[in-house]
Amino acid sequence: MDRAPVQPLIVESLVKRYGDFTAVDGVSFAVEPGTCFGLLGPNGAGKTTTLRCCLGLTAPESGAVRLNGLPVPQAAREARLRTGVVPQFDNLDPDFTVAENLLVYGRYFGLSDATVLARIPELLEFAGLGGKEKSPLKSLSGGMKRRLTLARALVNDPDIVFLDEPTTGLDPQARHLIWERLKALTARGKTLILTTHFMDEAERLCHQLAVLDHGRLITQGSPRELIASHIEPQVVEVYGENAPAWAEGHGHLADRCEISGETAFFYCREPASLLEALTAAPGLHYVHRAANLEDVFIKLTGRELRD
Repeated sequence: MDRAPVQPLIVESLVKRYGDFTAVDGVSFAVEPGTCFGLLGPNGAGKTTTLRCCLGLTAPESGAVRLNGLPVPQAAREARLRTGVVPQFDNLDPDFTVAENLLVYGRYFGLSDATVLARIPELLEFAGLGGKEKSPLKSLSGGMKRRLTLARALVNDPDIVFLDEPTTGLDPQARHLIWERLKALTARGKTLILTTHFMDEAERLCHQLAVLDHGRLITQGSPRELIASHIEPQVVEVYGENAPAWAEGHGHLADRCEISGETAFFYCREPASLLEALTAAPGLHYVHRAANLEDVFIKLTGRELRD
């Protein structure tokens, strides 16, 4: 009889404090095999602390974590043997070539040099770095280094890969290439845990999402479920010097209206009356679009800046 696959990650009632500050406050979620699970939240929401607890790098005050079927932090070292990590900032060794970076990293997992050397061509091809084995790190662009970090995270053929803002600072071409590669990983049965500030990235890649704020999990579900349950289906963005004043007198034409700078956001179920009124408003510009995950994120966590 075939055994059911081990659930890659289970987090139950996780709490982490730093003095009087509660960074993670009773967070619970579970990740299904072969899916991409997104952790979203503003800066300081508790995402990175949650990831560190999941990897056994930070010990929580209470709660339970099981990574690759093993309890963390009790068996964190064993659990991490089948885990890959793409950190927020690249920490490649600048003194090594591309191949040497992979080779040395493989040794941390107890892999023989022969095993890693056999895997390097496939890993580099996957990352769009074919033929770069002997290239010094300083010769690589920022996008190439980011893709090398992804290849390095796969050197131990992990079952689950943690990715902390993997496309920050990349140009659109590099972002799209990494998206393609991440989709290929889930198609091969790998499980991904993703943090990102790009809502379009989360909407494209993630099967399930959890939104954190002030250390608490405030909602979770698929991108479509979150959009359907938390936001009106249509958005009209009105912008221009007189947009805020115009919005004050026409807010009744939408279910909800928010003003940010010189832009008014009208959230509507039926936008026809609003669109008709805009045709008689010279000097104003507008964009009519479907609601998206960024609208949900802003509604749940606010528009104020976070440090």
